[in-house]
Amino acid sequence: MTPNVEDLIASEPHRVLQLGDTEVVLLGTAHVSRASADRVRSLIDTESFDAVAIELCESRQRAMLDPDALGRMDLFSVIRQGQAPMIAASLALGAYQQRLAEQYGIEPGAEMRAAMDGALDQGVPLALIDRDLGLTLRRTYRAVPWWQRMGLVGGLLGSVLSREKIDESEIERLKEGDMLENTFSEFAEQSEALYGTLIHERDLYMAAHLRRMAASGEHRRILAVVGAGHLAGIAEQIGQQQRPPDEILDELDQAPPKARWPKVIPWVVVGVILTGFVIGFLRNPDIGIRMIIDWVVINGGLAAVGAAIALAHPLTLLTAALAAPLTSLNPTIGVGFVAAAAEIFLRKPRVSDFARLPQDTTHARGWWQNRVSRVLLVFLLTTLGSAAGTYIGGARVFSHLFGG
Repeated sequence: MTPNVEDLIASEPHRVLQLGDTEVVLLGTAHVSRASADRVRSLIDTESFDAVAIELCESRQRAMLDPDALGRMDLFSVIRQGQAPMIAASLALGAYQQRLAEQYGIEPGAEMRAAMDGALDQGVPLALIDRDLGLTLRRTYRAVPWWQRMGLVGGLLGSVLSREKIDESEIERLKEGDMLENTFSEFAEQSEALYGTLIHERDLYMAAHLRRMAASGEHRRILAVVGAGHLAGIAEQIGQQQRPPDEILDELDQAPPKARWPKVIPWVVVGVILTGFVIGFLRNPDIGIRMIIDWVVINGGLAAVGAAIALAHPLTLLTAALAAPLTSLNPTIGVGFVAAAAEIFLRKPRVSDFARLPQDTTHARGWWQNRVSRVLLVFLLTTLGSAAGTYIGGARVFSHLFGG
């Protein structure tokens, strides 16, 4: 006898909601749980649902269905368009999920794949109800105060570098949380802004999406497969939201407003440093020369240190050292782009590097061994080194004007 829906969801985190004439069954899952994937498959096989909704966005679905897409990535375009930090963050998030999955022999997001396959087999519509991952990460980064952003990056890196074994109880704990929240668990607990963009906004988004599906009148019963950490929030928002769902979705799909001061500060810094050079040479040419030497050594040296930490090619180190003192005085181009371009030219990533990228980035050593991820490291670390060099070197330049 085939189990009915009520029996299948009885022991699982779930909510059953009535939206007008449409019933929505919210099923909470763990993103790396074999039991969750099996339960999703069994529910769809009952043929009780005429639509399936899942906690995925289009970009995450593409990555899941087309894992070779990274192999077609244009590194030059990624770096030129300023997407290197976002690609690195996405790889780190995937690495955390993969690390969990490797221990239990289950594909990351298996329950989402089971939902996609089940919807296809049954011939019912599939809806992707989560917000775009890149947009969520951008809004998260902008929502966190600047002094907490290094902690955010540290939490992300910690999820990759940690090699501690995760016991079965962790899988059960994930049923009470969200994958993104668990990755940044320490900071999500301490930062209201971080929790708001990672969890609460996505609750709002998915609730509005389900309301829109129900309002269309096309579905009698919808199975919504989401991380169990979203159950309470989505159910609460569905009961509370009064505004039209399209209005909520449009609002949450907006890219975070860009602050003006990050664009102005580099030009101010350049102006101040160039003014210091002019004053130094007018006061005494020897002072001016010492200022330039200190600027080149400090700025170029720290950029080269960043490249060295990334294990870049020796000529990339030299390129970073020579370029940083100049690019730091030209905010329109960064040393990270120049150094990464040099690394790509000197150590052109192979097809196998792209193919192994998802696996290599699940452990710390792989980030340095894989030529693709190493280019990202070169970009990030030389940029960080040059940024430090700009302020340290700038302070040293002005010390000469005051008898340093």
